[in-house]
Parts: sequence; C-alpha cells; structure tokens
Amino acid sequence: MSATSTTLSAAVWPTPENGMKAVMRNAVLALAGTALIAVCARIQVPMWPVPMTMQVFAVLLIGLAYGARLGAATVALYVAQGAVGLPVFAGGGGLAYLAGPTGGFLFGFILAAAAAGYLADRGWGRPAVRIFAACVVGIACIYALGLPWLAALLTFAKGMTVDAAVTTAVMKGAVPFLVGDAVKAALAAVILPVAWRVLSRV
Repeated sequence: MSATSTTLSAAVWPTPENGMKAVMRNAVLALAGTALIAVCARIQVPMWPVPMTMQVFAVLLIGLAYGARLGAATVALYVAQGAVGLPVFAGGGGLAYLAGPTGGFLFGFILAAAAAGYLADRGWGRPAVRIFAACVVGIACIYALGLPWLAALLTFAKGMTVDAAVTTAVMKGAVPFLVGDAVKAALAAVILPVAWRVLSRV
C-alpha cells in the first residue's frame, strides 16, 4: 500500500511500471467495476414514490476509488457491455436503452465517474465531507445529461411543448430520486473513509 496514493485503487494495487502489467491491472479493475455496477443495478431499496437502485452509488464509488481515467473508462465499458446486449442494466441490455429515456442518464454515468474521479485524484477521496461533495458533483453530472435527453425525447416523441417536457423531465426524472441520491452520497462518505482507515492499519 502507498501512503501517498490519492485513490483507493492505487493504494491497494499500485500501477506497475511494466506496461503490460499495468494494462492487466487496469483491465482486471475495470471488469471488476463493471460487475459491481451490474450487480448494484439489480439491487432495489424500497423508497417512496419510486424504488431506488444502487447503480448510481456504484458509479460514484468507482469514480472515487479509481480516479478520473480508470473510473470513466470502467463506466464506459459498462455502458458498452449493455449496448451490445449484455443484461447489465437495471432492466436488461441492448441499444434500446441508450436510445430510450434512460440513455442520457447512462451516458451521464461516465461523466459522473470522471468528475468524481477528478476530485479524488486531487485528494477528495478520503475526507467524508469532500467525498460527499464529490458525489454531489457526480450526481449533478448525471442529471445534466439525463434530464435534457429525457426532455428532448418527450418533445420529439411525445409531442410535448418544450416547457411541458422540461417540467415533466424534472418531476419524473429528478425529484423522486433526490432523497435516494443523497443517501447514496452519504453512504459513500461513510464507506470510503472506513476503507482508508482499514488500509492504514494493514
């Protein structure tokens, strides 16, 4: 373990100097990350009015633990796996998901991992308050891509006016999930510092 590492993955498994070994390390971590997101996509926590999945939590955790480059690459690989038909999304897989109402949110996952990872690379992956703030930034990135995408679909596919589409997108695609997203950010802010403390004792 490296005490100077800014990300959890680098502390647990430092990047080898050998190029091939570094590629192998990143490939193993990326595949493990996509498996975690796929599992979390199927975990539902009962909430009102909409059940919460742990997919966003996994995306944020990977960004914070892996850093910007590997975090974004891992989530991009996850989206690609779903696009080719692997059942890794909450409801399965296939290109229809990327073209449908959730497409913008799925692409937003990549941006969220990159943003949270960028902050983790700069030391925001250890203190609980900064972890929570990094998660909020990541969640904002998901909404920044997901809500306009959803509003555009409602406008062109459903024939809504722009104002009605934007209002519907916010009320259906954001408001019901805000509490759940805050819980996910808080959970990450609890888990990561604990993981760092455990590593410091190893």
